Amino acid sequence: MAEITTSPDAPAAAAAPAVAVAGERAKSKVKEVNLPNRIHTWPYLVRLEFLCALVVMIVMTVWSITIDAPLEEPANPNKTPNPSKAPWYFLGLQEMLVYFDPWMAGVILPTMIIIGLMVIPYIDVNPKGNGYYTIKERKFAVWTFLFGFLVLWILLIFLGTFMRGPGWYFFWPGQFWDPHKTVALTNVNLPYILGARTDTAQFIIGGLLTGALYGWFVPMMPLLSRGKGPKKLVDFYRSLGAVRFSITMGMFAMMMSLPIKMILRWTLNVKYVWVCGSYFNI
Repeated sequence: MAEITTSPDAPAAAAAPAVAVAGERAKSKVKEVNLPNRIHTWPYLVRLEFLCALVVMIVMTVWSITIDAPLEEPANPNKTPNPSKAPWYFLGLQEMLVYFDPWMAGVILPTMIIIGLMVIPYIDVNPKGNGYYTIKERKFAVWTFLFGFLVLWILLIFLGTFMRGPGWYFFWPGQFWDPHKTVALTNVNLPYILGARTDTAQFIIGGLLTGALYGWFVPMMPLLSRGKGPKKLVDFYRSLGAVRFSITMGMFAMMMSLPIKMILRWTLNVKYVWVCGSYFNI
């Protein structure tokens, strides 16, 4: 019988390829781990932004040369257009005049929008999302912005452009804009619907409703400071603090007052929530 002899180095020789492969994998992992997590703004980011700006400029230049602007006929002072509309970027403000007094729709709400954008860096203390994009970790901020910009602002511009015809009446898309259209609407104040018949009663009930709309979070703050209430709201309060929480919720309530007033006008023909005579109305 033939004798089979094995070398002591045979197992090591057989395992050499596996060791080599494992070593290469380890080196690749080390390279991945040692990759820098930051890159310089120049040239990586600035170069990409510059190329995007060039592409946008070329597209807009070609578009403006090949397609004429939809200009109307010269203005005629003897013929007032019906409806008389502002430029498209102001139609959101013009649409808000349907639901609020001019001082509220033309002064207070636009001013609060500007102030709200200015205070964002001071009230937003959430460090997540700095240097990278995330929605899961910044749900409140992202969805609040999308609702305020897309639903409230873009939707108002769309309504004023395509769905407001002669007399500033509402027309569905594709519906004929009849210049002789009349709609018999009887707008009433919300306190009147709730049963208030005197001016004093309407003033008091309207003030209470307005206070509840813009200050609903104030009675909750002592409870939230003691850790009582919904866990997410308590954590949100503790992350911001009393002052930042009050500013954030006040701005949020101011933003939500617009869709609430729109729904009240569309469903119940509500004109005002708080009637204060000739001074101001909300």
